[in-house]
Amino acid sequence: MHFGCNGKILRVNLSSGSWSVEEFDDEFRRMYLGGWGFIVYHLLKELAPGTDPLSPENKLIFANGAVTGATVGGSGRHTVGAKSPLTGGFGAAEAGGFFGAELAKTGFDAIVIEGKAPSPVYLWIHDGQVEIRPAKHIWGLLTAQTQAAIRDELGDSRIRVAQIGPAGEKMALIAAIMHDINRAASRTGLGAVMGSKNLKAVAIRGTTKVPMADPQKVIALARMYVEDAKHSWVHNLSEMGTAAGVHGHQVVGGLPAYNFQKGTFEGWEAISGETMTETILKEADTCFACPVRCKRVVEVKEGLFPVDPVYGGPEYESIGALGSICGVSDLEAIARANQLCNAYGMDTISTGVTIGWAIDCFERGLIDEKDTLGLTLQYGDAQMMVNLVELMGKREGFGFLLSQGSRQAARTIGRGTEEFAVQVKGLEVPMHEPRVKYGLGIGYAVSPTGADHNHNFHDSDYISRKDIEPLHIFGITDPLPTRDLSRAKMHLASIEIPWNTVMNIMGFCAFVIQSYPRPRIVELLQAITGWEIDLHELLRGGERAYTLARVFNAREGFTREDDSLPKVFNKPFQEGPSKGNFLDPQDVARALSFFYEEMGWDENGLPTRKRLSDLGVGWAAEPIEQCGASQ
Repeated sequence: MHFGCNGKILRVNLSSGSWSVEEFDDEFRRMYLGGWGFIVYHLLKELAPGTDPLSPENKLIFANGAVTGATVGGSGRHTVGAKSPLTGGFGAAEAGGFFGAELAKTGFDAIVIEGKAPSPVYLWIHDGQVEIRPAKHIWGLLTAQTQAAIRDELGDSRIRVAQIGPAGEKMALIAAIMHDINRAASRTGLGAVMGSKNLKAVAIRGTTKVPMADPQKVIALARMYVEDAKHSWVHNLSEMGTAAGVHGHQVVGGLPAYNFQKGTFEGWEAISGETMTETILKEADTCFACPVRCKRVVEVKEGLFPVDPVYGGPEYESIGALGSICGVSDLEAIARANQLCNAYGMDTISTGVTIGWAIDCFERGLIDEKDTLGLTLQYGDAQMMVNLVELMGKREGFGFLLSQGSRQAARTIGRGTEEFAVQVKGLEVPMHEPRVKYGLGIGYAVSPTGADHNHNFHDSDYISRKDIEPLHIFGITDPLPTRDLSRAKMHLASIEIPWNTVMNIMGFCAFVIQSYPRPRIVELLQAITGWEIDLHELLRGGERAYTLARVFNAREGFTREDDSLPKVFNKPFQEGPSKGNFLDPQDVARALSFFYEEMGWDENGLPTRKRLSDLGVGWAAEPIEQCGASQ
């Protein structure tokens, strides 16, 4: 008997219009845990090298984690993955909300979607049954309209919907997959993969109760988290959500502004969490079983930038990308742009950073009105920024080029614009400055998905004796400064990056693990699954998934050269609290070598046969050896 899952994967072939169910055993689940682990396993096993990400042969996979749907705070996340059309490598993105918990109740733990429907369709999955339904009547609709239409058509207002908007339908490379309208699996362009399959939405509803090995222990641990959250910094998220980060990052000189040229923004107060709470905040929202209520719901009824609360509200990342990166200090404009991203289905980070790239290049004289089709671009122009977001969502005018992301747009234009595209492996950098947290920059460089802050580690979390206490079990006893790229820092990275990866693939929210002691997370997994698992085995699960993603990328032609950072980070800040900070390319190269060694990879960043064998995935040695890895 399975505990904490159903032991079933749904496989849907849109080309043939057929579906089947595959079962997996507990050994497989314990090895790969779910989420990213399940996804990379299936991509490596089933996807031919060199597959076009937008072809019918690519696979789009929704996968729950080992704790997804357990009634404990922060367990509402799941992962979507495919070969990324934005990066050409491993693509994965997590989303919160209620979709993952509802998927568990349908009787399935994952959905593997193959092929391409001859015309637009949506999937209707309910209590173990599957229908492939026509979607021509909802193709082209914005996300709120689509969800309302599907719920009305199926006669159930509690149906959960994962969907693409017009950006995904038109295969914009920065397209997201939206869940519950305002929760985005946003990174790596997975919405374009969904659009390439003529799949508008996945609608689910279930009543299956997933059994827990020790349900009373799960309840007790859930109650502990509720109490702990009241007395930790996580409680502050109930007050201002992640938008509280605007103030914190500004204070340390790490609020990215003007396409990462600066680490402070003079208009920060106008776009802060405090200002949002005092002005446009309508209410707080939450995800499955979570007491924190960090989600913002905003509303603007009048003025230039009306905002419908059905689309939620901007997170810190969206405020930075659509605000300070573009020099925009109008909170209502940022909220409007965030709504447009959610309505058209686009990654707010890639959207804002790509616009920031375009403004930067325009102001430097590298592009002009001929390139922008008559548009004048300048920092601080809120109306221009909002207009560009809508053009990107519609894939019209200059927005067509920008909807490909900054790397592809720069490659198309050339003329030196590539230098100012702030991306890693094609994925735009999030709103966390590596010139303030040096190790974070290495995490960006080595990430299989491109620049990502969720499965990364943040140097500021390890600067005191108290911060480092949870790592004593791994032999790490000394705090490290943020501006440090020593071997000791890379040893820390080799533990914390896999740890944050395993939290993601288990379906845990990052905010939960910040206030939930690690031994208690192990207790929770034991209570859910019945496994006699310890902290070290759990950590190896994260290392295994992360390493397999590196294998996938190597098979697709990625090399050490792809583990590089944008040149802007080699330039010191000229002002603010972080004045003088920069990442020296020689220090970065040395740190990369340290990290590779700590992870058991060779000098080119390729996992060795020995490391793969140690992780129990010796089967992955064949594709990696074809790339010239050490034995």
